Amino acid sequence: MQDADLLLSLAEIAGVFVGFGALISIRGGSTSEAYELTYVRGLVWVGILVVVAALAPVTISRYGISGHELWLLCSLIVLALFWVMVVVNNRMPEHAAAFAESTRVTIVRYVLPALLLWGVMTIALVLVVLGPFPDLESALYITAVVDILFQAAFFLLQLVYSQGRPTTA
Repeated sequence: MQDADLLLSLAEIAGVFVGFGALISIRGGSTSEAYELTYVRGLVWVGILVVVAALAPVTISRYGISGHELWLLCSLIVLALFWVMVVVNNRMPEHAAAFAESTRVTIVRYVLPALLLWGVMTIALVLVVLGPFPDLESALYITAVVDILFQAAFFLLQLVYSQGRPTTA
């Protein structure tokens, strides 16, 4: 597989994000603020998704699956995992509490960039699934994986900016 080294490097980078999330979550045992908890969970699950997305084609290609079938299967796995986690995350009480006090600033700072990142990833993977650009499927898939890595970076940035927020009662 031509892109194996790149995908393995992306998985390594994502592992760093997962490690940061884990370290942040155990520091002093105090991630009780809804925003903080939401961002830590987001950072960890998106980081893990990058690891899965990056390792899936490397692993699946070992079974002799290649071309459109490889990218189709991997894209379906990533889309399914991503959207299942969105649903699970949105059902967490902390997630609802974190965004119950949403303001325009929160929407501009969090929601719009997240939707843009989710949109790019989803469009790239759906294009792979539908198959209109067979010569670009590898590039579209890698674009989606890099985009998910950007989502992990975005969660880490949001976590950093959430520090020092006034505590809620």
